[in-house]
This record gives sequence, C-alpha cells and structure tokens, in this order.
Amino acid sequence: MGSELIFRGHETQPINDEDSPKPNKPWFTLTRPIHYLLHEQRLLFVLIGIAIATVFFVLLPSRSTPPPSQPLSITYFKPEPNQWAYKANPLIGVHSIGKVPLGIKRKGLRIVVTGGAGFVGSHLVDRLIERGDSVMVIDNFFTGRKENVMHHFGNPRFELIRHDVVEPILLEVDQIYHLACPASPVHYKFNPVKTIKTNVVGTLNMLGLAKRVGARFLLTSTSEVYGDPLEHPQKETYWGNVNPIGVRSCYDEGKRTAETLTMDYHRGAGVQVRIARIFNTYGPRMCLDDGRVVSNFVAQALRKEPLTVYGDGKQTRSFQYVSDLVEGLMRLMEGEHVGPFNLGNPGEFTMLELAKVVQETIDRDAKIEYRPNTEDDPHMRKPDITKAKDQLGWEPKVDLRKGLPLMVSDFRQRIFGDHKDATTTSA
Repeated sequence: MGSELIFRGHETQPINDEDSPKPNKPWFTLTRPIHYLLHEQRLLFVLIGIAIATVFFVLLPSRSTPPPSQPLSITYFKPEPNQWAYKANPLIGVHSIGKVPLGIKRKGLRIVVTGGAGFVGSHLVDRLIERGDSVMVIDNFFTGRKENVMHHFGNPRFELIRHDVVEPILLEVDQIYHLACPASPVHYKFNPVKTIKTNVVGTLNMLGLAKRVGARFLLTSTSEVYGDPLEHPQKETYWGNVNPIGVRSCYDEGKRTAETLTMDYHRGAGVQVRIARIFNTYGPRMCLDDGRVVSNFVAQALRKEPLTVYGDGKQTRSFQYVSDLVEGLMRLMEGEHVGPFNLGNPGEFTMLELAKVVQETIDRDAKIEYRPNTEDDPHMRKPDITKAKDQLGWEPKVDLRKGLPLMVSDFRQRIFGDHKDATTTSA
C-alpha cells in the first residue's frame, strides 16, 4: 500500500490555552499597590516612620525656643563721635548697616580696593587688614607696585587680582573703595584716552558691581575737579573752572564725569555711595618720578640735583600726609553722608616755601632751578574742610615738617638701598 501525503495547511490547528498570554484584568492595576503594601507588613512600618517623624518635629522647636517669660535682653552701644580718632592701634568701628551687640566681636567685611597696590591704596589696605577685614586688591600695575602689598602675601584675608577695571569683574563684597586711576600728571598724560576710559568705564563697572551685590561704593575724586579755581579756599559747593579740552582734561573731566555717574547710580538705582575729593597727598610709597611736586623735590634733593620750580614758584598747594587721608576715607565710608567731601590739609604753601622745607629736611645746599610753567597748572589750591569736620569729625593731624622725614626715609632706602648718604643734612 503506497504512502499518501495530505496537505492540511488550510485547516485550523487547536490552540493550547495554557501557552497563550492572559489579558490583564482592569482591576489588577489598582489592587497591585495595595497588595504590595499589605505584603510583609510594609504598611505597618510606614505608619511607624510617620509617627516618629511627627514626634521629632513637634518636640524640636519647643526645646530650642526660650520660654516667653524670659525675653532676651541685648544691650547695644552707639559709636561716639571721637571713636574714629587716629591711633596707632587697629581702627575699631561699626559698619553702618546696623549696630553691634556688646560683647560680640565686629564681623570683618569683604572689601575691594581698586588701585590697591598704588600709593594711597596700599596704605588703605594696611589699615583695613589691621582692622580685621578681608581685602581684595584689584590693580593692573600701571602705577601700582607689588612691593607695596608684598607684606600681606600669605595672609588668608588678603587677595591680589591683576585686573583692569575697564573690564567687568564679578565678586561678592560688602564695600568698594574705587581708587583706580593714574593720579600724577606724568602718568595720566601718558595715555589720555586710557585715563578717561579708566575714569568713566572703570567707574561704571564698579558701580554696576556695587548695584548687583548691594555693596557700598566710595569714589576717590580729586581737587582737580575745581580746575584753576576762582574761589579760594574751595568749598564742595564750588562748581569749578575747568578747561574741557586741555591737556589735563582727561583727568579733570574724567573725575567730574565719574562723580556724575556715582550720583546718578545713587539717585536712580539706590546704590549707597560716598565721594571724596582728595587734595595733594604725600608719604612713603609714592612713585619716585611721578611729576608731583613733593616727590620731585625729595628725589632731586636726595640725588643732589637742583629742585625744579615751575613758573615763578608762587603757586599755592596744601599737603596732607597719607595716614590722614586714609583716616578720612574710612570715616567717610563708615559714615552716613554721601558727600562730596574735601579731604586735604588746609595749610597752604607756595612752591618756593615747600622747596625750602625740603632743603631744611634733606640738604640745605640744594639749589633751586626755575623752569617754564606747565599748561593749565592751577595757581592756587586750598580746601575748605568745614564740612568734613562737622559731619565726619575729621581733620588732618600730621604737620608737613613731621610727615616729610618719614617720606624721605622711604625714598632714601628705595634710591640708595641700605646705603645712607653721609653728607645728607637733616633739620
């Protein structure tokens, strides 16, 4: 009997129900979480955890809160007007944002000093560090010197940043002392466009930083905003007599614009600002050849060169020692008055009188050499500091004949090193 192949592909094959997937029941997705919680007493442990957390957060505040029957009593002190008097001890003051309870150490501030490696800036940094603040110095070293702040290297409260203020910078600070700008005629005339950019763009950047972080801002302006004054002595209310297109205008008008920006940020954006108008200042760490009269005379006398007097020598100036200026800047920053304030010594000297003081201090045989006067040189300059006396309780303490020998000692060391000229005569 032959085999027979039969094709049954068209016939339906029986399906085993045990191998086919079962459709999910609609109520299964709802009951599955409930079964998970009830399995192995998971719900019990969840309830116990909730109970423990509730007890903890209910009892904790009651332990840390003092009973209402025993109110805290804190005695505050009010700074006396003479607490800012200059002393050799560290300056102890109160930040004007609020009062400090007795027995609580004053909290150090985070302070930026632009131009902090320069002459005035480095002395300000010394006082702030001595007071216990954390200081960040911003300087591009055009006129500043690292040697002025090297003694702070390694101090955890000191930081030096090489930066030009014409470029923005982001920092978290409480106060900004804005000193960055070349201040001597030799330096600010070297690149007039850069000088005015520093005064305008640099001030804008620092004011923007103060606005962003809520810092108090102090602008160091200058007596040059009065130009060649027609009022003598000069009060803060005097608007000045400035040549807007002269060779000194990059500095004079730059500072006037910086004052305008500062007041606009104060009125328009609520920034806390202070303005100081600084008159001639001298002391250690001045640049040796910066063209300013005191540094010129001292360096020339030490080098046995003639003292150069420009014009007839009858122009008048006032000269304050750097420690007096730093005291005034700190009082202004910590005070409640916007300014502007004249910060200078009301004592007045002609150029010839200053030359004689230098001769008495360094070399009585030093000769005087007359040269043609420079363009737009003011004929007289003397501050009226009545406003600073009344509102800041500040006035200079160091007389020219006491401060000048300190500057001479610094210049002698920098010019001759440890060698001291034996032929130098001291008054």
